[in-house]
Amino acid sequence: MLPSAALLPAAYRRLENLHIVFWLLKDLAWCLVWRPLGLAMVLPTLAIAVLITRRSRAVPAEYAHNLAIVCWIVANSYWMTSEFFGFDTWVLAPGISGKQLALLPFLAGLSILGRYYLVQRPRTPEPTE
Repeated sequence: MLPSAALLPAAYRRLENLHIVFWLLKDLAWCLVWRPLGLAMVLPTLAIAVLITRRSRAVPAEYAHNLAIVCWIVANSYWMTSEFFGFDTWVLAPGISGKQLALLPFLAGLSILGRYYLVQRPRTPEPTE
């Protein structure tokens, strides 16, 4: 079981901090339209998010939130890629553009959190301190 955020092991905290660096580099590259850097940062950002999620699976609240973050990174990375390569404006069906396919992982993340807050959390006893 993972300790509270204030007591996270140093190695775990370093991994989270490295994840933030990669994520910010990816989004900075997206903002500045630096395709090579933006695309290069997708894999380490996503890989670290998956690793953090796997390590947090013993704590339902952490697991749900980290899994939602993985979905967010997938959606965000797809959206960035669609803009970099110009398929964000393609009309795939009436009212659905290439960019709007990013809604699928965004909605998956929201569904995971919705399930956690509406189903799993109410059934979980509060920890005693």
